[in-house]
Amino acid sequence: MGHQQERDFSVVVLASDLGVDAQSFLSPLLPRSTAASGGHDEAPDDVWHDCAPYLPGGGYGSLDEDFSDLEALQAFRVEGSDKAGNRIFRIVGKFFPALVISGDRLKRYIYHKMFTELPEGPICIVYMHSAVQKADNSPGLSVLRWIYEGLNPDVKERISVVYFLHPGIRSRLVFATLGRFFLSGGLYWKIKYVSRLQYLWDDINKGQVEIPEFVKSHDDILEHRPLTDYGIEPDPLHLTEVPSTEYSCGRYEGRWAAGSYT
Repeated sequence: MGHQQERDFSVVVLASDLGVDAQSFLSPLLPRSTAASGGHDEAPDDVWHDCAPYLPGGGYGSLDEDFSDLEALQAFRVEGSDKAGNRIFRIVGKFFPALVISGDRLKRYIYHKMFTELPEGPICIVYMHSAVQKADNSPGLSVLRWIYEGLNPDVKERISVVYFLHPGIRSRLVFATLGRFFLSGGLYWKIKYVSRLQYLWDDINKGQVEIPEFVKSHDDILEHRPLTDYGIEPDPLHLTEVPSTEYSCGRYEGRWAAGSYT
């Protein structure tokens, strides 16, 4: 029988969302030939490939993917800068239709925006939570965490501050109890709650970020009902304006008291 040559092989397992071109790991290694070897081939060395953080067809989506429908929503926009010089990445939660956009496509779209429109340097996020409905506008905390954790560490470091405009009591409680364990890269300590627009102008000059009209209207409502910041809505149904029903309720008071119950 002929001599059977043994060959070493290895198995490389890659996660699907790393944005790494797997072809470089599947291709055979090319031997390196040098003049000093005297014509003898040396053992093949490992060939390393530098992969960009955003590759066409990779885990971050394709550079030529059509996001025109998401662009029309204006939920994610790159705008001016805050007073510290951080470029603004504006997010309007009310504009995002979570029921019809999958988490995977949302991830590809956000990465597309960040890697194609945001310049190098520090950035800040202005998130407007005004009038957000959990069932209609929230993709879910697990999806948001999955998107954030997929960013490269250098991109996470570029995020200087997150301005959280009009946070509700539920949002405050969730981040206060789970934020330190839920978010990595120190993002928990970068969140700055902004209860009113007037406080946002302490960090951002007017005109640097566009404020939708419904956000301004929501801010006016909160200004006249400050207890809503703490989850307390005084007289939400305006019952004080309803005619008194004391007599109609009192008509049956004696009958209820005289009734026997077993």
